[in-house]
Amino acid sequence: MFSEERQLKIIDFITSHSRASVQDLSNFLQVSESTIRRDLKELQKNNQIHRTHGGAVSLDNVNYEPTIRAKEIEYVQEKVAIAKKAVQWIQDGDTILLDSGTTTLPMMNELKEFKNLTIVTNSVLLLRDYSPIPGVHLIFLGGSLRQETLAAVGPFAEQNLSMIRVDKAFVAINGIHLSEGLTTPNLTEARIKKMMIQNAQSVILLSDSSKAGKICFSKVADLEEIDVLISDAGLDPAIKEDIERRGIKVQLV
Repeated sequence: MFSEERQLKIIDFITSHSRASVQDLSNFLQVSESTIRRDLKELQKNNQIHRTHGGAVSLDNVNYEPTIRAKEIEYVQEKVAIAKKAVQWIQDGDTILLDSGTTTLPMMNELKEFKNLTIVTNSVLLLRDYSPIPGVHLIFLGGSLRQETLAAVGPFAEQNLSMIRVDKAFVAINGIHLSEGLTTPNLTEARIKKMMIQNAQSVILLSDSSKAGKICFSKVADLEEIDVLISDAGLDPAIKEDIERRGIKVQLV
């Protein structure tokens, strides 16, 4: 069986069952698990499935949310490049919001040149990796901790966020869709992200190209509510063109 035929069968199996383990697919197709892993890697690269620890799920599974461990090791080079580009939008004296997420996290390594900066965040990951920088004032929103993403959410976080206005918000997202807008799997995180967007003068969305075309359970905002999208060169040119027609600046790394 050619790899193209095998991969089509994998997509059909995952679509009909919503999810599948590597072992399930190996048994179904009578090929080695290493072959299945290579196929899944290729299918995810082509934005045809979501890989998970030990298998994959269908793109149609709107509740799917990868673990922090899984996200930290995906698209690492793209995320670092996106972070470097994002920092170019910051000026000394700015007050900024940094959303939780593994795409915003690398930005902290790029802030040493600033002398006067206020950062507000709900990211425990960011606190974990933060080393004090002279002139950078860090404010943590607090709230209830989501184990899946290590983000502070809920009423306390929302109340604290409601009291501030910032120059720029750097927001991460799980799904970008031309008609459905920005989405994420969890309602409480969607509320925080929405408030971040509403409370910022400028909104910069940070997203690797794998998020394009995906729809998740919870609506965050319409595409028109962001000012800039920073993504990688894998972004579909047709999607890029459509986003730019809406007056949104798109930067690819």
